Amino acid sequence: MAVSYGVRSSVGRLQEVLVKAPGRSFALGFSKPEYGFRHRPVLDRAQREHAAFRGLLEELDVTVHELTEESDSPDDVYQYDPSLVTADGAIMLRSGKPTRRIEHDFQKRWYQANNVPIVGAVEAPGTVDGGDVCWIREGVVCIGRSLRTNQAGIDQLASMLDEEVHVFDLPYDVGEEDVLHLMSVISPVTNDIAVVEPARLPSGLYRLLESMRIMMIGIPPEEIPSLGCNVLVIEPGLAVMVEGNTQTQGFLEQQGIEVRTFGGTEIAWNGNGGPTCLTRPIRRD
Repeated sequence: MAVSYGVRSSVGRLQEVLVKAPGRSFALGFSKPEYGFRHRPVLDRAQREHAAFRGLLEELDVTVHELTEESDSPDDVYQYDPSLVTADGAIMLRSGKPTRRIEHDFQKRWYQANNVPIVGAVEAPGTVDGGDVCWIREGVVCIGRSLRTNQAGIDQLASMLDEEVHVFDLPYDVGEEDVLHLMSVISPVTNDIAVVEPARLPSGLYRLLESMRIMMIGIPPEEIPSLGCNVLVIEPGLAVMVEGNTQTQGFLEQQGIEVRTFGGTEIAWNGNGGPTCLTRPIRRD
């Protein structure tokens, strides 16, 4: 299957995406505290949830590619983090979570096999997690300096991007075991609307959104654990969320945005990664 690529937005029409179904390594997610899973995964349930999620994306006319190589990282179902696809090709990132660094090699081989050019890589001592990087408008990239993304990594990544780059510090929050990414506290849903978690949103990012006249929809505190702030945009006006975040869903629907949901007890809530985390956008138009 031919793969087309190119991303310069978090909200352009999602055309092609890479996912990874939960496999044998996912079942080990509760075996060590550093993996950060909430309970022992039920693998067959996780696989059913992921199949339904993939089916939903295909129903919404997204071309879904599946990474079939099995790594030793329980987190490899969260394909957003190991790389960033830009207009020119893929940039390989380097996770600040040591147990995840093996995942980069698997994505790199997939890109090479599918003729997606690799245009750069973050090298030690730099670290960047994909979850700390997003576009808030085409050509405007925000990067979070967090426990997973350091200044050395940010400097390297910024030098590879032909974009306007803004950097924001994230709070220590609960620390290394359940790290806070930038995209834990913001999900752009159109060029003029973003879902945010107000209490942990960096003040500088708040001011930037305010100056760009981007409406901020704040999620209620009770929907933070259920990943209410993690919204995958299919196109402006159409988004996917984990089911159960009814208040946030209602706020979006009031703005004319259609919301589709999926069950994610195992693949989303357990490993603390929502629909955005489960995908690596390869092409957005």
